[in-house]
Amino acid sequence: MAAWDDEVIEEFRAGEGRVGGPFAGYDLLLLTTIGAKSGLPHTKPVMYLRDGDRLVIVASNAGAPQNPAWYHNLRAHPTVTVQVGAELFQADAEVIDAGPERDRLHLAMVAILPALAEYERTAGRVVPVVALTPREPGGAG
Repeated sequence: MAAWDDEVIEEFRAGEGRVGGPFAGYDLLLLTTIGAKSGLPHTKPVMYLRDGDRLVIVASNAGAPQNPAWYHNLRAHPTVTVQVGAELFQADAEVIDAGPERDRLHLAMVAILPALAEYERTAGRVVPVVALTPREPGGAG
């Protein structure tokens, strides 16, 4: 998976956020977290949606029974680095794990990526929803 991620990241950076393959036509960002155990930076391509000034991502892990490593990393270190297009900025990650806001945001993501509903069923877990709030004014624009 790491080699595939590296290819997507390279394509993303070369195309200032535009990629082909399974992410073609979707809003994609690069999320850099600090490893919960290693303390090293890790970058992953992640689909997102805008919710006001925030960017919303989900820890679906393509329907795997466990959350992705980046989710555990941002729980340990909630300040992350985000790249949208050519723009790079820091953001505060907030897990929205219950209630009407989580439901609204999850449904909005399912509307963009219908497979997400199936991912949650096959995973047998509630897929975490994470809001990324840019630290700099206009940081997600």
